[in-house]
Amino acid sequence: MAGRDASRLTVSTLQWIVVAGVAMSLLALSGSVTLVLPARVFDRVVLPLVAVAAGSLVGGALFHMLPAAVDRLGNVLSVYVWLAAGLFSFFLLEQYLHWHHCHRARCEHGPLGYLILLADGVHNFIGGIAVAAAFLVDIRLGIVTWLVAAAHEVPQEMGDFGILVHSGWSRGTALVYNVLSGLTFLLGGLVAYAASGSLDVAVLVPFAAGNFLYIALADLVPELTTSPVPRDKAIHALGFAAGLLLLLAVAALN
Repeated sequence: MAGRDASRLTVSTLQWIVVAGVAMSLLALSGSVTLVLPARVFDRVVLPLVAVAAGSLVGGALFHMLPAAVDRLGNVLSVYVWLAAGLFSFFLLEQYLHWHHCHRARCEHGPLGYLILLADGVHNFIGGIAVAAAFLVDIRLGIVTWLVAAAHEVPQEMGDFGILVHSGWSRGTALVYNVLSGLTFLLGGLVAYAASGSLDVAVLVPFAAGNFLYIALADLVPELTTSPVPRDKAIHALGFAAGLLLLLAVAALN
């Protein structure tokens, strides 16, 4: 961090970053759940999870990350510029790498398996930087940020694994490549930690908030509005509200 002696960044902070990175990579194994779930059951389970994840991402951005950024940097224009940069970066990622993830058992992606993994690797790398930045600002903020990111990662990995298997990949190969793609999260975290001696990584907290808002509103919410069934709409609305309220409650208790 600018003006901050790197020696003040304790070993425990680095340990938190490493553990968070490894744990996020291991979440790729959650995709194997799709092997035992019929498509009908998968759709019934995963979309409510997506709704909760979407609410959690928005709640994490609005109730935790933005307030922490304002508290650290001040209520200045640059905070919102970094927020906009976070939104725009994921817009570009989706435009040029077709990053949109499908959260259904069968999706029409064609021969895009490697492209999906590449985009997921870039996404995880940026996420690792962002979560590490949160840990460097405050351990509690880092934990909340990791949990919010993980809430999205589980249904995402389930969808990606299903895409790869249905595209002809073997189950073992799909799992290995998913885990390797997830390791870029740890790489991003280590890059952020290495740069923290000369860069105020607090600016990456609103950047990450922009990432989270984009994922929730551009990637997840559209999938939650496709069902014409009133019961599905109610479940998705309740899931989204639950994610918001959970993060609001955590913020209120701090």
